[in-house]
Amino acid sequence: MGAPAGRSRRHRSKNTVYFTYPFRRNGGFIPNYGERYRNGERISTGFVESTVNYVVSKRMVKKQQMRWSQRGAHLLLQIRTRVLNGEWEATFRQWYPGFRTHTRCAVA
Repeated sequence: MGAPAGRSRRHRSKNTVYFTYPFRRNGGFIPNYGERYRNGERISTGFVESTVNYVVSKRMVKKQQMRWSQRGAHLLLQIRTRVLNGEWEATFRQWYPGFRTHTRCAVA
């Protein structure tokens, strides 16, 4: 015997809300691949991922002069993410409160 129909419907509704929330919240960041295809734009990020993998793997090998440690690579990616999210200056100001406290004069 199954659960009462009302309870089952509520359960499905709750699960639907739970699983669709990330899509609703981030919908503006999800590309419309059909539109991009019709406009002749790239619809794949494989070329970017391949480049990132290449650069990271080159820096992680022992023979490289400027070798990255796992911790160093992790910290670098955290900073890069903050730069891309527009959060880096606020973070930097926490460490160095005097950073950019005055405005620059425009050169005529």
